[in-house]
Amino acid sequence: MNASRTSRANRTSRAACYAAVGAPALMALYGGIRLVPGSREPGLGWTTGHTAMFAGLLLFAPVLLALRRLLAPRGTTGGRLAANAALGTAFAGLAASLVQIGIDLCVGLAAADKGEQVRLFQRVQDVPGVLPAVYQVGPLLFYVGLLALLVAASVGAGRALRWWSPVLMLLGTVASGADLAFIPLAAACYLVALSPLVRLGAAPRTALA
Repeated sequence: MNASRTSRANRTSRAACYAAVGAPALMALYGGIRLVPGSREPGLGWTTGHTAMFAGLLLFAPVLLALRRLLAPRGTTGGRLAANAALGTAFAGLAASLVQIGIDLCVGLAAADKGEQVRLFQRVQDVPGVLPAVYQVGPLLFYVGLLALLVAASVGAGRALRWWSPVLMLLGTVASGADLAFIPLAAACYLVALSPLVRLGAAPRTALA
């Protein structure tokens, strides 16, 4: 039983390891494609970029779970509840972000030109609740929850991450929020911030005797 649990834990750790690299890489690909002329209107650039971003967001799911597992062996009951709340917040924001990118993909595929793209976006965003839930407030919860998990994993005697992980995550988030042209820079910050997960995921776990 111990060997089976250890094997599952190793597979989960490796998945988080790959995701910690893949998620920022796909995010950087999206950001780079956005800088190509013509990529912000219906076409191959729009579809390719948003598909990459959608896949990158999906890869953040194992990253979030890995960060939560880092906090599992330590902390009080209140601390564990706070960590679970941060995880739930991050997943709620991640879901909103996926819906947003999904809408962007569908609109890009359905629209024949830029004008129709604008009209379709307006029609979707005019639906009550869509704008705050999917575009304004909802996606922010992902970054709030992710940052909270990073902070929790980088403080205290048993910290698994260093102080610069949440700092770089915050820097990248602020940069991309200020201008979407900085998404590749944000992705680089995220990659370095999450790099300790690669080291931790590469270290095999052994079964207990």
